[in-house]
Amino acid sequence: MSLVQRASPSLPKLFGFAKRSFKSLRFPGEPLDPSSSPILSYGIHVFHAPDAVGIVAKLSDCIASKGGNILGASVFVPENKHVFYSRSEFIFDPIKWPRSEMDEDFRKLLTTYSAMRSVVRVPDHDPKYKICILASKQDHCLVDLLHQWQEGRLPVDITCVISNHDRGPNTHVSRFLERHGIPYHYLQTTNTDKREGEILELVQNTDFLVLARYMQLLSGDFLKSYGKDVINIHHGLLPSFKGGKPSKQIMFAGF
Repeated sequence: MSLVQRASPSLPKLFGFAKRSFKSLRFPGEPLDPSSSPILSYGIHVFHAPDAVGIVAKLSDCIASKGGNILGASVFVPENKHVFYSRSEFIFDPIKWPRSEMDEDFRKLLTTYSAMRSVVRVPDHDPKYKICILASKQDHCLVDLLHQWQEGRLPVDITCVISNHDRGPNTHVSRFLERHGIPYHYLQTTNTDKREGEILELVQNTDFLVLARYMQLLSGDFLKSYGKDVINIHHGLLPSFKGGKPSKQIMFAGF
C-alpha cells in the first residue's frame, strides 16, 4: 500500500524544527541544563481519523493557539483509503496550557472529525506505560530497546522479557536484565504449542506488548484475549511480503 505524505506550504513550521535553541528543551530522560529555562515541556500527539480538508491546519492551530510550538510532524494518507494519520511532537508551557485543558482541546478535535483515535502524551508528567518485550534468538532489536530504556529515551516500565530462546546466565542480555531487576521468562515453543496461555498470564497487567523480532505468530485467539495493542518491530517489507525470507520473496516478485 503506497503512502502519500501531505504538507502545506502555508505551514512552514509544521515540518522540521522550531527556530529556538535546543538548550531550552528537555526531552524525556534528559537532565535540565541549569542555565536554561525549565518552563517548557515536551508532548506527543497521535491522530487517526477519516481524511478531511483542514485537519493539519486545525491540529497546528490547536497547539499554536495555546502557545505551543510544533517541533516536527508526520502526516500519512494511504492512497484510496480515505483515512488520515498524524504524529506531532511539540513543546508547550504547562502553566499556560494545563494538562487537563490539553486533553479537552484534543478531545474537541476528535469529536469534530469523528476520529477513531486521538492520544496525547507528556512523558515527563504522565504515568509510564507498562510493557512486556517478546524476543527470539537474535538480540539486536531487544538490545536497542533496553539501551534506549536505560538512557531514559524510552519512558516506559518494562515488566518482563519473554523469549522462546534460552539465554545463558552469562550473556550480555541476561546480565543486563538481572542488573536492572527485569524478569526473563524462557518459554520453549513448538509447532503445536506456542505457550500462549502462559504468555497471557505474564502480560495481563501490561498496557501493550512489543515484539522485538519475535519469530512466532500470535494467534487471533491470543490477540482477542489480550485485547490491547501489540507493536511489531520489523523491517519495512511488511505487510506486502509476509512470512519467512521476505528478501527472497521480493526478488521473485521482480522488484
